[in-house]
Amino acid sequence: MTRKEIEFHFDFGSPNAYLAYQLLPGIAERHGATIRHVPVLLGGVFRDTGNRSPAEAYAGIENKLNYERLEMQRFIARHGITRFRRNPFFPVNTLRLMRGAVAARHLGVFAEYLDTVFKGMWEEQLNMGDPDIAGAAISNAGLDAEAILAAAETQPVKDELLANTRRAVAQGDFGSPTFHVEGEIYFGKDRLRDVEDHLIGLETAAAGR
Repeated sequence: MTRKEIEFHFDFGSPNAYLAYQLLPGIAERHGATIRHVPVLLGGVFRDTGNRSPAEAYAGIENKLNYERLEMQRFIARHGITRFRRNPFFPVNTLRLMRGAVAARHLGVFAEYLDTVFKGMWEEQLNMGDPDIAGAAISNAGLDAEAILAAAETQPVKDELLANTRRAVAQGDFGSPTFHVEGEIYFGKDRLRDVEDHLIGLETAAAGR
């Protein structure tokens, strides 16, 4: 990893990944950093680490779930994120969508694909787990949905997503979103402040040379 690069491990199925996705460009711009978006399969991360989603892990702890919802509302209000909407189809099987992200990168439309899928999931409240609905959303964004979804089913793309996921676990991931900056790991949208502090520390160290 090069200096001042934020490696962002994400799965479209995570609302917190969407929220982080909205804020990362501003952080990167403020500190002259780049963002490397790394698609991973959250289900695979959970399987390989023995972790579970908060909804499952805290299913019987209503106060904990209520507090997590409150913290999300506070985060959204603090950062002025106005377009977020809870997806009524959550949780969504994102396997095809994550393979699609890998395929979109190879086809040169990665950024556009990310915007489209995150928007469909967490702004437009679409059932992006339905191939027809996802395909229509991708097409409506001006992308070649047929080409992307066809490439997503090829073995090299499947292998790359699997490799991304295994590499993420080896780096210490256990959920999404996870950020890596110069060998340091940060988990969760609430750690974005720490990511920014890390970048500030790099700037300070560089200025003192």
